[in-house]
Amino acid sequence: MKKQIFSKYYLLLAALLLATSCGKDFLELEPKGTSLETNFYKTEAEIFQGLVATYDVLGWEGTDGWNMQLGLLNAASDDCYAGGSDASDQPNWVAWDNFSLNPLLGPQMGLWRKYYSGIYRANLILQKIEEAPSLSPVFKARTIAELKFLRGSFYFDLVRLFGNVPIFTSTISPDDISSVKQASPAEVFAQIEQDLTDAKNTPELPETVPPAELGRITHGAAAALLGKVILFQNDNGRMLEAAAHFEEVINSSNYFLEPNFGDIFKQENEFGPESVFEIQYASNRPGDYGCCFNSGPVNNATEGNYNIQFFGMRDYSGPEYAPGWSFCPVSTELEAFMKNDPRYQHTIIDGKALKQGGASYTTGFQNTDFFIKKYAPIAANQATDGETALAWGQNILIIRYADVLLMAAEAIVRGGGSEATARQYMNEVRARVALPAYDGSITGQALLTAIYKERRLELATEGQRFWDLVRTGGASEVLPGFVTGVSEYLPIPQQEIELSQGALVQNFGY
Repeated sequence: MKKQIFSKYYLLLAALLLATSCGKDFLELEPKGTSLETNFYKTEAEIFQGLVATYDVLGWEGTDGWNMQLGLLNAASDDCYAGGSDASDQPNWVAWDNFSLNPLLGPQMGLWRKYYSGIYRANLILQKIEEAPSLSPVFKARTIAELKFLRGSFYFDLVRLFGNVPIFTSTISPDDISSVKQASPAEVFAQIEQDLTDAKNTPELPETVPPAELGRITHGAAAALLGKVILFQNDNGRMLEAAAHFEEVINSSNYFLEPNFGDIFKQENEFGPESVFEIQYASNRPGDYGCCFNSGPVNNATEGNYNIQFFGMRDYSGPEYAPGWSFCPVSTELEAFMKNDPRYQHTIIDGKALKQGGASYTTGFQNTDFFIKKYAPIAANQATDGETALAWGQNILIIRYADVLLMAAEAIVRGGGSEATARQYMNEVRARVALPAYDGSITGQALLTAIYKERRLELATEGQRFWDLVRTGGASEVLPGFVTGVSEYLPIPQQEIELSQGALVQNFGY
């Protein structure tokens, strides 16, 4: 039994590592064979394959069903509903939407597997890089920094999703699995901060990358994520520390706001001026639906962004867009909140207006006639080979410069720093869409409330809203079914608890 747990849930075969390809930019990589792990990872080229395989996990979306974190977080928030064809289309999505999760119902198994797969890959290559002969010091240092960033990123998602999770900083033997204990969130956050600090303080981690390496982590990405990790822990005594990391990004002159808000999410503008941390997808690796109905080992059959297909209008016929599956319809509350904001037209598709112009689509579950525009399926971007629904190539922006400015503003106010500087950062975001600046009459709690409002308007449907509600304590006020002290976390997958022979303990309330 121990060996089954070890092989099925924590380790991946070396062959799987070697066969992973991410489709474009620096992640374009042809498989080099399936050499035994013990004989591999000896050269820079082989170590680099392992690094690419670790990056690849960032984009996995077909692990134990449809488990796209962007869509799921939108559904869990008050930005969107679950949607789909009917209530039985994707029960896991509906369960998180209305907080009826239980240990056997919800997206937890796929998300757990995804992130621990990434952690295993990072740990394996960190181990192998120390054993490999003749690596150049610059290559070795940069690769270690990237792997630690990725491991920290995977743990950041895990601790926010599950709270008490096991920490692995090295590969372990099958006999050790059943003795592994869950760490507290504080312990997990400490490990994340250590990894990100190590990455950020590595001189060989570049400030910028050339076109051929777009997608690789930079110093700015490490600084921004480290600041975000501190911000999420809600310790006002550390807010100026978080702000300092954000201001490293701001003062680096490596990032600036895209002049036209509507251009940020155009596929041709990927890795634009405000991209700090971006997950790559590609449309040039055809695959089939086996990726999403596989209950065995982790499998992602394409390098496509499945969110795009999910967010589109079902059976759509009309201009600009391709048909989708009508998930994450925008809530009427968000639509009303954004109605008079200049970002509305670039954030929300008004289905009724399209129908009035002659378009048509099938009404889905929880239909509002409002749909996500930032990640909508644009017909001109549709793949021409394979299962086109699984082959959308639009990247996902995890951290963009506007987010950094607003996080910095929040951290400064909460930490008792210069409110003038906080207003300046927020006003930069507002000026981009020609909104009037806030003046010195708005201070204190009113200023903080304005920053939170700006975050929602600026980052709507980007998967940030749920986390913002959780970390600021506002979730129970606006999310029906949300129970404080329970709903902040997903249940630990029941399969994992059983296979761990009691080493894992279920989260409170489940």
